[in-house]
Amino acid sequence: MNSLISKDLEAAAQLLLNGNVVGVPTETVYGLGASIYNTTAIDYIFELKKRPKSNPLIVHTSSIEQVQKLTTAFPDKAKQLANYFWPGSLTMVLPKSATVPNQITANKSTVAIRIPNHPVFLKLIDLVGPIAAPSANPYERISPTTAKHVANYFPTGLPLILDGGSCEKGIESTIIGFDDHEVIVYRLGSISVEEIESIVGKVTVKNEVNGTYTSPGMVLKHYAPITKTIVTNSIEEYIDEFRNKKIGVIRFKDDSTFPNVAKQLTLSKKGDLTEAAANIYAFMHILDQLKLDFMLIEPMPNNSLGRSINDRLKRATHL
Repeated sequence: MNSLISKDLEAAAQLLLNGNVVGVPTETVYGLGASIYNTTAIDYIFELKKRPKSNPLIVHTSSIEQVQKLTTAFPDKAKQLANYFWPGSLTMVLPKSATVPNQITANKSTVAIRIPNHPVFLKLIDLVGPIAAPSANPYERISPTTAKHVANYFPTGLPLILDGGSCEKGIESTIIGFDDHEVIVYRLGSISVEEIESIVGKVTVKNEVNGTYTSPGMVLKHYAPITKTIVTNSIEEYIDEFRNKKIGVIRFKDDSTFPNVAKQLTLSKKGDLTEAAANIYAFMHILDQLKLDFMLIEPMPNNSLGRSINDRLKRATHL
């Protein structure tokens, strides 16, 4: 079965309704989508990604009404955040209703759920109903931000990859949960902690695995290139030390060039962290195709979205 990049929304919807898994676009990263009501298709997502079944999936809906059918409680702070950020790249972990299959939630009593902000994906959900969709990459690899990235990962195994253009946000959604009245951030993402705190006040970040996965995106090694990757503020020292090696470089905003570098990319010449987030995975994909000895990446300022990007880089380089 050859993967096929297509803009045919109706064909994608029909495949999903028939129990297939389809590559789907979101504003964050591309996903492997299946109807939440087809457990065979859900199982195939785990098989295709080689993802542990203990790691739950995110459910995507197109309305608050759908969310409320899939959950048994919607706290006041969840409503505040939904009113402000949905549709958008905020995922909430909420008590699940009996209609959500256990395969999606890793047998947990909660479900990770969001309303995405991508017009093509929202239309697809309207045609199919709620869709479970983790990122469309093999487990632990760099997330895809174009349909071509998905096709490169899965040249066979998918009947269709729905092309929705390049992902606007470029990194995954932020995932939060609720402990009594407290908001907990389980995964840093494309909505910053500061943005969330501007709506509901102080939050707690608990984004490391402690025995079990509270939510998707908590594994220590994730988003990783094949190429050996080093995050460092001392790029010049590494280039000097490994001058006979083939090296690629990703910098935040400085576009002054280093000698003896095979490829150098700058995330945002104007120092815009939103632009940097939109480019980070795409640039890692570019360098990962060049058969380099090393990929050197400069860390971001550790605030706002820079903190989310640095979290990705930390996991991408975890041994």
